[in-house]
Amino acid sequence: MKKGEKRKLELLNIAYRMFISKGYENTSVDEIIAGAGIAKGTFYYHFESKKELLEAVIDMMLDREEEEAQKILGAPIPIPQKLVGVLASFRLETDEESIRDALHEPENIIMHEKTGRKIRERIIPLLSEVARQGINEGLFSCDDIPERIKIIVILANELFDRNGFSSTDIRVFIDVTEKTLGAPAGSMGFIEDFIKGDD
Repeated sequence: MKKGEKRKLELLNIAYRMFISKGYENTSVDEIIAGAGIAKGTFYYHFESKKELLEAVIDMMLDREEEEAQKILGAPIPIPQKLVGVLASFRLETDEESIRDALHEPENIIMHEKTGRKIRERIIPLLSEVARQGINEGLFSCDDIPERIKIIVILANELFDRNGFSSTDIRVFIDVTEKTLGAPAGSMGFIEDFIKGDD
């Protein structure tokens, strides 16, 4: 790794830790610079703004999450466990919720939308592969797999991005997911435990 790339990664890790411990809004660029022991010009060589740094931190988190999901995808485990495992890989840890909260601020709405798009671009191919494996095992019966997974992911994001959904929402979502993938009724009830895992 080149020196400049190493410095940038160091800044990302420092910012990540500070955003978690203090919150994005309560962390200043000056504090990040002090934590890294660098000149202000070095920071602005790598990032134009704190907002750009936040986006880079999120990209770093997504890289790690995708790497974990890839491991689960290749593991010799049952399809339901694999499906939940891939989804769980992209779920924020409890201490990372301050980063998600920053994305929900009105001034970060564009970045929130962009992040949602990035997650979909990463997770849809992975879940599509799980669905193909499920078809091969006779658990699902459908075609147009990526498109079906895309619909499920968008629906899940809209319903469960924040709290405020009901038990009926979960039940109907599971029903729609089963029908979309051609799974037997009741076969994907395990999704309820995964969704309620945030509670």
